[in-house]
Amino acid sequence: MTTHDLAHVPVPDADRDRRAFLAPLAATLLTLPLAFLSLLYAGLSPMACDSCDTAAAHAFDASFEVAWPVFWAGLLAASALLVWCWALPWRTANAARRVGIAIAAPAVVLLNAAVFWALLDLP
Repeated sequence: MTTHDLAHVPVPDADRDRRAFLAPLAATLLTLPLAFLSLLYAGLSPMACDSCDTAAAHAFDASFEVAWPVFWAGLLAASALLVWCWALPWRTANAARRVGIAIAAPAVVLLNAAVFWALLDLP
């Protein structure tokens, strides 16, 4: 081999994190089912006031009109965290940031569900 041939040999990147996919994968496998279950539960929550009288039904409807968009904003935030976790460059310098974001994504879903139920005026 000549020196010209050696110039085209790829050098393995020493800064690349080979296990960078583990934290986003774990976060995705935990966040998506949690988000689905919370969406199902929140979507079925208007049935809680099917047999309410008119005053309780109006109070519930007014609180649901506020809580529903807040709930969707929380799900969008969790989705943005997942995308951010996968999109970080797979370098060892980003390992701690990636793990932190991966932990934050399912935590945001749980916090989002708690905020939703706190905003509802259940009978």
